Amino acid sequence: MLVRRVIVALVAVAALAGAAWAGASLVRSDDAAPPPPPVVQPKVLRIIFPEGFTRRDMADRVAAVREIAIAKRGVTPRLTRAGYMSATAAARPPAEFREDSPGDRIEGFLFPATYVFTKLTTASKLVRDQLALFRRQWRRVNLRYARSKNLTPYDVLIIASMVEKETVAPEERRLVAAVIYNRLRNRMTLGIDATIRYGRNVPGTESLKVSDLESDNPYNTRKRLGLPPTPISNPGLASMKAAARPAAVGYLYFVRKPDGMHHFFTASKAEFDQKSCEYGFGCG
Repeated sequence: MLVRRVIVALVAVAALAGAAWAGASLVRSDDAAPPPPPVVQPKVLRIIFPEGFTRRDMADRVAAVREIAIAKRGVTPRLTRAGYMSATAAARPPAEFREDSPGDRIEGFLFPATYVFTKLTTASKLVRDQLALFRRQWRRVNLRYARSKNLTPYDVLIIASMVEKETVAPEERRLVAAVIYNRLRNRMTLGIDATIRYGRNVPGTESLKVSDLESDNPYNTRKRLGLPPTPISNPGLASMKAAARPAAVGYLYFVRKPDGMHHFFTASKAEFDQKSCEYGFGCG
């Protein structure tokens, strides 16, 4: 009886082993489901917005980078010029600026830097990234001195945008800011032609016409006292800091030297006129 039970047990074990082997064979057969395809990450692309670019400049750069991505990287991004213009038109300034800034103007807050994106990135996402970086960088600006001169944070940003457009040599940023502060204090027009260009949409490659200089545009700082109504570019951190703390100098005038990079600074109108004539900007 004991022998019979042992034989039956051995037969059962063999049967189970055979079933397991058959199951294993089924798993290893050619009919098994193929492994899932590897996940392909989208190509990482980059876009560079230089300091001093306007919103429209940035939209043009989006269009140019998109064409390069299509032609050279084989990628068709969702980013388009029209999409960027729409996203920036819908964006709003950071909360701490809304009391002083026009609610529908985002110029000045689109922080210039290098941004990464993929073909799936939307214009709204890119603009959110720019605004987030602006907020992080703005926290590094000390506004104590500007507040002592009764300037708001938005005033400082406007000044920074002019400093960015007027300077090439980094060491002159605080000097240009000082001229702006001094002329505001003395109730003088700023006379910064970059603001006229912005208001009249005249590119730097074209000369300003008499009609531009005589226009009643709110950005005409030759005719209107005070700051222009909004920033005229999107400044970087260095210009923001210069606008918040200008150099301690009494300059009221500056004119660009023939090298195209540096300026001559002075507190004398006669000296300014002399140098303007010498540098070919008109005499008399």
